[in-house]
Amino acid sequence: MTASATVRVMSPEEIASRAGGETPYLHWPARATVFAEREMRLRQLARGHAMEDYLGFLAQIAHEQQLALGSFPSVPLPDAQTIDRAAHAGLPPLPAADWPRDPAWRDVAKSMAGALVEQAPEGAHAVLVRIASADDVFLERQADVLLHGLSTGLDLATAPVIGAALQVYWTHLLLATHDLHQNKGQPFGRIDDETVCPCCGSLPTASITRSAGESLGQRFLHCSVCNLQWHMVRIKCTHCLSTKSLAYQSLSAAADAGDSAAATAKVQAETCDDCGSYLKIVHSDRDPFVDPVADDVASLTLDLLVSEAGLLRHGVNFMLLFGDPGGGEPPPAHPPFERGR
Repeated sequence: MTASATVRVMSPEEIASRAGGETPYLHWPARATVFAEREMRLRQLARGHAMEDYLGFLAQIAHEQQLALGSFPSVPLPDAQTIDRAAHAGLPPLPAADWPRDPAWRDVAKSMAGALVEQAPEGAHAVLVRIASADDVFLERQADVLLHGLSTGLDLATAPVIGAALQVYWTHLLLATHDLHQNKGQPFGRIDDETVCPCCGSLPTASITRSAGESLGQRFLHCSVCNLQWHMVRIKCTHCLSTKSLAYQSLSAAADAGDSAAATAKVQAETCDDCGSYLKIVHSDRDPFVDPVADDVASLTLDLLVSEAGLLRHGVNFMLLFGDPGGGEPPPAHPPFERGR
């Protein structure tokens, strides 16, 4: 496979004219289907993939996430005063790094790990048993490391499951808070930093272009924690907001496929020479079943090619973390659960 940077991108004016109206700022996850749709996409991508076992394992995690979200217990939510204070300060009302986590999220992590033991690849069994029997201190420390974006102290092997439990918790917080306050006004809106989630302040996993309705052709960033998507105009760096030095890299289906393959690629890396970062963008008009999290993992080769050029990834995917838990040099990229093999 080769990388290509030539692709036609619609101008902001053309995107707006095609959209035919004002673009909604937020796109909400559906409680009944958000993780179920991810599970289906992961299973679709797994067939014949070099990472088939790992993608299948992630599909099992997504299945458990959907079950957990559907039966999540009542937990404390922000009141109107908390939401107003955050809005006036230009901050997210449910900050992942600072919100006092309810113990319910730990119960989800343990129950998910227990349910996955019999289905998961053999190399993951010991890790899952460790999570299912972990004490509160270990789980809370790992949650702090993940949500603060740290590498020191990170247990890479447990990150996919612990991160999955945190995603369930924050997706529930997002939807429950929206339901509680929507009659009093939208509890979530624009914040001062448009590069992070307006609900929880987390980095995006990737961005996705929409292909229907008022969002036709528009780009939304997908939160790595609560699954909320927020609008950001295209041809704009998601890290430094530059509009000057962007390029689009993609994997060609064959070495001689040329630029036509790049122009129709469902997953691209949007790179910025100004800040030296990149974030993937998935296109639902080229494949209606793309999922920012699933397709991000399945296109790991694109990360490797772009990183060879010295670009740093802007964004987080708990299912695709790299780094050395001891704080040293990052090891070669690989699915985290394989560390237990």
